[in-house]
Amino acid sequence: MSEQENIYSNAGFGAVAPRGKRAAVVIVDFSYGFTDTKYPTAADMSVQVKATRKLTDFARSVGIPVIYTTIAYQPWEIETLPWLKVSTGMAALKVGTRLVEIDQATGVQQTDTVLVKQGASSFFGTNLAALLTGARVDTLVVTGATTSGCVRATVVDAVQSGFNVLVPHDCCADRALAPHQASLYDMAQKYANVTDSVDVLAWLQEVSD
Repeated sequence: MSEQENIYSNAGFGAVAPRGKRAAVVIVDFSYGFTDTKYPTAADMSVQVKATRKLTDFARSVGIPVIYTTIAYQPWEIETLPWLKVSTGMAALKVGTRLVEIDQATGVQQTDTVLVKQGASSFFGTNLAALLTGARVDTLVVTGATTSGCVRATVVDAVQSGFNVLVPHDCCADRALAPHQASLYDMAQKYANVTDSVDVLAWLQEVSD
């Protein structure tokens, strides 16, 4: 065990997060503004999108809720939100543009819920918690982009909202490896069960029987 692992273990972090019986899958910001590399805000996320689609295709087939989120701003919001004064590239994500559309490679369907948000967390300023509570969901699978930004923020808010959380690391993408890895480690130590899509798919199959 490394010194870092000892520090976290001695502090009481890193326990395995529980799993319930009623699942939902939240796909955070796999919109073209993040997945199509012709845009400066994007990175190549094709591998993670493909892995996520295996989960959503199955979830949809057995009636497990599949919920997508996208960041989209009205023009007047761009001048008023403090976040956009730091993350200036996000100002390109304007309502009505292709950048805020969910990437069709995800397999998104017209029957899926798509929530529009203006902040990092998928819970902030949306009715996500109400949708999940209404569906009696107890465990949330969180995928998407970016790992260090909106995915992590969503995971933290999910736990604070009373949900168990699973994060398949191969379904999460970021613009750089270091923040991706650091965020996965942090989530695993404090908030979620960080696993992979094979494990999550097996669990979804189990709870859908």
